[in-house]
Amino acid sequence: MRLSSANINSMSTARVRPSNLSRLAGRHPLVLFGGGLLMVLIILALAAPIYAGDPRSMDPFVRLKPPSTEYWFGTDNLGRDVFARTIYGARISLVVGLVSALVAACVGLLLGVVAGYVRALDNVIMRVMDALMSIPTILLAIALISLIGPNIGILIVAVSLPQTPSVARLVRSVVLSVRERPYVEAAVCGGARLPKVLWRHILPSTIPPLMVQSAIVCADAIMTEAGLSFLGVGVPPEIPSWGNMISSSRVYLASAPLTIFAPGIFLAITVLAVNLLGDGLRDLFDPRAKRRR
Repeated sequence: MRLSSANINSMSTARVRPSNLSRLAGRHPLVLFGGGLLMVLIILALAAPIYAGDPRSMDPFVRLKPPSTEYWFGTDNLGRDVFARTIYGARISLVVGLVSALVAACVGLLLGVVAGYVRALDNVIMRVMDALMSIPTILLAIALISLIGPNIGILIVAVSLPQTPSVARLVRSVVLSVRERPYVEAAVCGGARLPKVLWRHILPSTIPPLMVQSAIVCADAIMTEAGLSFLGVGVPPEIPSWGNMISSSRVYLASAPLTIFAPGIFLAITVLAVNLLGDGLRDLFDPRAKRRR
């Protein structure tokens, strides 16, 4: 079988053409870097039982030990392995951050779509959202946890509830702009039912801004969980969390600085990864950024 020069040129062009991943890395490096860093943290947290050791094992004879081959980050005031507690603490922060972002995104999406498309419910839903936004996040979370008790489920509800209004307001603004477009009006005039209009014409336009806002909510939820645990109203003290690690070790900063620096650095890296991912998604879905490129 003989190939023409055009076919040979097209095959060589396809061979040297960069992959989608390299193209994404060149145009939107923040998405690749932030997403990759977040994925590494998730893998480290999931694989913690394989390499991290027991975060709850206490040995008073090795308390406040400096870093060594046995204890990479040293030990805390109760003789617990700081490295193991730091790695297991990533589980709490990532679960609270990701699940809170998911809950806030789902509830906010539902409320925003209803408020933006059903005019009769718009004013009622938005006033409730305004009332929630007027309550400080930390105070609302402390009140809920104090009434019900500290556990991860209540912590997720306490963190995601104050984040829902920002998502709902964003989705509502998108729905208000999309519902007036000609293709939506044509679908309505053509007899399309409301669920079909929402599913095929309204919801797809809300996904890009919703993804960006979810990244912001996730980073805020991780910081809120750390703050609540630092104040003693987050997860129970026996569960390793970056916030309660910093809180319980703050008086030992001079003698064992890694007991604070290790969870603090991991907390900063996690929030940085989520924020970079959110900034990258914003640039990826911004039409003006696409035109500039």
